Amino acid sequence: MAEEENERIVIPDEDGNEHLFDLLFTFDVNETGYSYMVLTAAGDQESEEEEIEVFAFRYEEGEEEGEELSLYPIESDEEWQMVEEMVETFSAEEDEE
Repeated sequence: MAEEENERIVIPDEDGNEHLFDLLFTFDVNETGYSYMVLTAAGDQESEEEEIEVFAFRYEEGEEEGEELSLYPIESDEEWQMVEEMVETFSAEEDEE
């Protein structure tokens, strides 16, 4: 079975160290106009016994071609609940395949 090639993104931490992440999915929320992305650390493989840690950010794409993404931490409980629901839906769909 061939594995899908995930889109990857590099995110620097507060010390300037770069970390590679696999993009699981993105989604938009029409009510707020915000866009979100859900990521996992590159190379993390899901096993039957272990859950994969996911990371989520609100993001904005640059206006001009070639501009970088701007990532923002998710801070409100309301946003986290929405992201968790989307991750659960994504996981359920993956399990069905």
